[in-house]
Amino acid sequence: MSPEQMRDFVDRLYAATGAGDWDTAAEMLTEDFVALEADGLPMAGEYRGRNALRDLYARVMGLCDVVALDRIETTVGKEFAVTLLSLRFADPALRPVEICERFRFRDGKCCEIKPFYYEPASFVAACQAKAAVR
Repeated sequence: MSPEQMRDFVDRLYAATGAGDWDTAAEMLTEDFVALEADGLPMAGEYRGRNALRDLYARVMGLCDVVALDRIETTVGKEFAVTLLSLRFADPALRPVEICERFRFRDGKCCEIKPFYYEPASFVAACQAKAAVR
């Protein structure tokens, strides 16, 4: 994939997942797709298969009240793209969480996403805040 194709792909994948179009998102992923969430996060683990993003999205949204995912920029290389993001929460007292998501491509599809949380404690705090009001 060219850098422009990778950037466009990432844009389309965010648009599909943001709209809840999980069929389109699944078609954009390889059969062996994996999303890897780091240990120490409430949603830690491996999410595998073409429906992994749907499952991960449901898990994250169940843990905290994200009201916006602000995409800052996407940069691309030979087989990877990295997008800088900021998650904002319903409670304005909670600081936004800065994330980098690394996308790996194979055969015109995404085969892996690895998010990196700059300050994981901020995300954990957002999850604890939601749990406290249940």
